Amino acid sequence: MARRVFWFLVPIALSFLVSTAIAQTDDPGMMAFNNACRTCHTIREGDNRLAPNLYGILGRKSGTTSGYHGYSSSMQNADIVWDEKNLEQFITNPEAVVPRNNMKPYSGLASSEARAKIINFLKTCALCGPSCQAPRMCSTRKSP
Repeated sequence: MARRVFWFLVPIALSFLVSTAIAQTDDPGMMAFNNACRTCHTIREGDNRLAPNLYGILGRKSGTTSGYHGYSSSMQNADIVWDEKNLEQFITNPEAVVPRNNMKPYSGLASSEARAKIINFLKTCALCGPSCQAPRMCSTRKSP
């Protein structure tokens, strides 16, 4: 009897795990972020790597991510508070918004659709909660 229950529950558990994994990679904003930004940036608060983490970027002053020390002087002195509009402009052409920044070789993202998805993803990540689309990348939720 126990074996029958086991073999009955295994496919259900596997289908749940697969559907959870698909849902985590299904978000178009996360996919756009991963394709354009994740090489250098993370969204996990405090996880600064080659570039500063982007957790809570909207509303943050340029060049002020806690614990990150690789900013160019031009980024530190830019006096920008990131909002959707100037972040969209920066993602489009970083050099036009903050000349002599340290984003090289990144020169911008041409697709307005991809930029909008990334900005929406960053907004959503700042509000991370039970419906988090990127729990493995999230600052406030533990990985499943």
